[in-house]
Order: sequence, then C-alpha cells, then structure tokens
Amino acid sequence: MHRAPAHLKILVLLGFVLGVVATPREWYPVFGGYLALVLGVVVLARVPLRYLLPRMVIEVPFLLFAALVPFVAEGERIAVHVVGGWELSLSESGLLAAWGLVAKGTLGVLASLTLAATTEPAEVLRGLQRLRLPDLLVQIMGFMIRYLDVVTSDLARMLTAMRSRGVDPRSPRHWPALARTLGALFVRSYERGERVHLAMLSRGYDGRLPEEAR
Repeated sequence: MHRAPAHLKILVLLGFVLGVVATPREWYPVFGGYLALVLGVVVLARVPLRYLLPRMVIEVPFLLFAALVPFVAEGERIAVHVVGGWELSLSESGLLAAWGLVAKGTLGVLASLTLAATTEPAEVLRGLQRLRLPDLLVQIMGFMIRYLDVVTSDLARMLTAMRSRGVDPRSPRHWPALARTLGALFVRSYERGERVHLAMLSRGYDGRLPEEAR
C-alpha cells in the first residue's frame, strides 16, 4: 500500500467512493462488505487507529446533521420510546436518509484517511499531475500544503495574544473577538499570497513551476 503509485491509489479511492455513493441505502449487507474492505486495507497498510480516530472528527458536522434528519423529514412516522418515558416521533424516510449519510460519509472519510496515511502529500500532487489534473489546480493545492503550517502558526500566535489579554476563544461571550481574529488572519494570509505571487513573477513565473520546485 505504501509503495503503490499515487495515481493508482487516487483512482482506486475515486472508484470506491463513487461505488459507495451509487449503492442504494437499503443494501445493508453491501455496506458491511465495504466496511470490511476498508478495515482490511487499514490492517494491511498498518495504519494505527491513533492516526485515524482523531481525524474522524472532521465528520462530526455531518453526523449532527444526520441526527436531525429523522425529526424534520416528512413521511410516515414511528414512535420510539426512550429512557424516562419520553416518546420520539421519527420519520421512517428520515431514518433511512440519516443511515445513508452516516454510512456513506464514514466510509468515504475512512478511505480518504487511509490514502493520506499511506501517501506523502508530494506524491499525491505528482499523482494528480499524472492523471492530467489542470496544472494550475495542482499548483494551488501544492501551495496550500506548503503554507498550511505557516497559517496555523500565525493562528496559534494570535490565540496566545488573545489569551494573554484575558480573551477565551472558547467562550461564546468572546466569539466576536475570535471572529475578528479569524478575519485578520484571512487578510494576512491573502496579503502573503499576493507577495509570494509577485515574488514568483519577478523570478520569471509564467504559469508553470520548474520541475525541481514541485
């Protein structure tokens, strides 16, 4: 898995995700097979769970949305009794839709994280180039990877400055200050991008990067 060409892994991931999305939600055993396949690849590639589980948090907003669907969807409803004598009225079609969102989203995230764990970012970019992705998009993604650490370091310093002034970014009372900080970070990042682009133009950039810079 680690030594396989990046462009082949990207094609396999794309085919797998398309297959998962195209599978009807009622085919429950098929989703079990998909999960077994992904977990088998995880075990084969020796990807540790301590790498996958924290990064699965990216799926939380979709899970929250899926949890709301049975309450707001229309159609026939069923009564579900919960602890304390409460009774919830849930939509059958909403439950099916929520199941589809959770199953397909979880499989897609797991497969994508497996690719990320077995492939270096530079290899992914080279794989996208071999798949004839527009060169400008590849360059944009490359710069995103290169400057992600710079932007996160800027954010960490700004949050430290906020806390030293008595502002707690986690408190709803201070969220306006956090929003202004994020706005300032966006402007700073945009201006840095402009300066980098001007520096590239001054060095003869013509829309394509030299091979040694990729």
